[in-house]
Amino acid sequence: MDNKIKVLNLYACLGGNRLLWTDCDVTAVELDPELARLYSERFPQDTVIIADAHQYLLDHYKEFDFIWSSPPCPSHSRIRYSQSKNSCNEKFKPVYPDMTLYQEIIFLQNYYHGKYCVENVIPYYEPLIAAQKRGRHLYWCNFILPQKLSNRTEKISGKNEFKQLCDFHKIDISQYHGNQRKDKIARNLVDYEAGLTIYNIAMNIMKKQDLIQTTLF
Repeated sequence: MDNKIKVLNLYACLGGNRLLWTDCDVTAVELDPELARLYSERFPQDTVIIADAHQYLLDHYKEFDFIWSSPPCPSHSRIRYSQSKNSCNEKFKPVYPDMTLYQEIIFLQNYYHGKYCVENVIPYYEPLIAAQKRGRHLYWCNFILPQKLSNRTEKISGKNEFKQLCDFHKIDISQYHGNQRKDKIARNLVDYEAGLTIYNIAMNIMKKQDLIQTTLF
């Protein structure tokens, strides 16, 4: 009998958050076929599904013990907001914030009974739902995170920024042949040590809950 924790990794990209997870059965959902291919090569033991993560969550959330979601962040980011105000480039024209982020937070808060973590950038506006701020990210979880998620320091700058990011995340993106910018992909990866800290906290809570349930009977 397989007693491994069932984890849903949404908007999986290249699995920056997932690198150090152990003792779990992971289903990763990624819309970009090229990213899904590279993720599958990196984590051949995971089930990789090419699909809309937002819809997949709605259809399959009951099947998992722990859910991690990192919805697309550009429309919320301070950098893009600043560029839209200071640039004449059509690429940076103002856009509506993508409410997928808040839809998933509200949905998980009210319908899901497992542990979850929704991760995103710190937005240019006051967050509509209170979150736990850690470093340059916000986390919406149904458990408390420590103030420090990682002992690693990300000091990325200069001409070799892309290589530094790849080294920091222990990833090779050179074989990516999709439509997204490689530097943007590297920049959006979650520090794997932070991913491990959050995963371990969720796992420990679930194990304690299982122990309490067992002792009751």
